[in-house]
Amino acid sequence: MNYERFVRLRRPVWDELDAQLGCLRRGEAMDYRELERLALLYRQVMHDHAWARSHLPGTGVARRLAQLTVEGTHLLQGRQRSVWKSLGRFFRQTFPAAARRHLPAAGVCLALFLVAALFGFFGALIDPAVTSALLPDDALAGLEEGRLWTESLTTTMPPAMSSSAIATNNMSVALTAFALGALFGLGALWVVLLNGYMLGAVLGGTLRFAMAGELLEFVAAHGPLEITLILVAAGVGLRVGASWFLASDRPRAEVMAAAGRDGVVVILGCLPWFAVLGLVEAVVSPAPALALGLKVALGWVLLALFLAWVFSGASGEERRPAMVGRDREANRDPIGSKPFPRMHVRRES
Repeated sequence: MNYERFVRLRRPVWDELDAQLGCLRRGEAMDYRELERLALLYRQVMHDHAWARSHLPGTGVARRLAQLTVEGTHLLQGRQRSVWKSLGRFFRQTFPAAARRHLPAAGVCLALFLVAALFGFFGALIDPAVTSALLPDDALAGLEEGRLWTESLTTTMPPAMSSSAIATNNMSVALTAFALGALFGLGALWVVLLNGYMLGAVLGGTLRFAMAGELLEFVAAHGPLEITLILVAAGVGLRVGASWFLASDRPRAEVMAAAGRDGVVVILGCLPWFAVLGLVEAVVSPAPALALGLKVALGWVLLALFLAWVFSGASGEERRPAMVGRDREANRDPIGSKPFPRMHVRRES
């Protein structure tokens, strides 16, 4: 093939790739079909570049193809991304999408949590020994004197230290639910049932001493979101455990590894919220000067913010079904013989 014929036949491909790369440079959104077309053009231009470098070295066509190849590799492989862009994408898209995938499992955990809480509540009302087995002696003595053990949080430890301890404890509960979920999901279920039973039993025990209102006032600011985060973490663990049985036609190790990576994304996204809740529980919840209405409003506002963040995330990170059969053959480059590698193209929302 001579120079003139090569340019005449292949120039439309080069021009189309140049236009597509211009869309990437401007941050324009591209659908799945456009991305497939972009991958095909990129592969063909690389093939043309290799041929021109071998047969037409030093020509204008060789230089243009080299420029297109370098620019295409730079944009498609994401070499230009920064740490801040990666963090922004994680909190804007990756975490919300992963959290939405775990909502059904979190719903199962919520139902079990409520059932366990009811058992604990009525068990404590029927048998006082249930509360005695859960609370230490000084807490029981305080209830008999008409005061909650939570009142000591404002006097025994500075807020900065107590908030750190509370956040660390809540994080440990969430991480335990996630980690123990690998045991066929039984560990996650155990954390959910235990925490639900304890909350119900403590509430029932304080009701016997006419102190349930004070306990509910204490948990009003941090309780709704804290329980939600623990249930989400338990849902992650339950989903990891379920991957033992839902491997279908894929290798079980591959399915579990994918579920584990997805779960780590959710846990990492929840950890900052635990830090916020630790501060709220140490400063706002035990403050007697704050009205009950303010604490209730803060608790539900925090929960609404978290849920709005989860449901408003872009769906760009949602997994697409793998191509099979004829679709996989259509994804092959007509020039080469290998399927295209997965392109990590980012879209700015």
